[in-house]
Amino acid sequence: MERLRIDKWLWGARFYKTRSLASDEIALGRVRIHGNAVKPAHEVKPGDVIELRIGNLRRTVQVLALSDKRGPAPVAALLYQETEASVLLREQLAQQLRLTPEPALSRSQGRPTKRDRRVAEQLRQQHGWDDRWSAF
Repeated sequence: MERLRIDKWLWGARFYKTRSLASDEIALGRVRIHGNAVKPAHEVKPGDVIELRIGNLRRTVQVLALSDKRGPAPVAALLYQETEASVLLREQLAQQLRLTPEPALSRSQGRPTKRDRRVAEQLRQQHGWDDRWSAF
């Protein structure tokens, strides 16, 4: 096998759970080969450089081998090699996510209580706010 559809290869390399998800992401322009947007039927060959975006994560991989079957993850990892720049960016993003505080932890008091609701209701009545113009 010298060439394979990109959606099949991405599915077989375990970047996407299904082939239709891979096709959708390719159609949205989140997958590029050598910097060019492609269609799901575009054929890849060993040596091609694929840039893909999954959520906030951007990866750049070089195709080493082709497989149209979806096998175990260790076998799928042999199909490509991630570039050093891509690995470095991925590690920086992971470090940044680890250091970023959880938004829910920024609330000092947690969930509003019944008392908080009553205070908010009194404020609405005092300032003449109705349900349409609520500040809460």
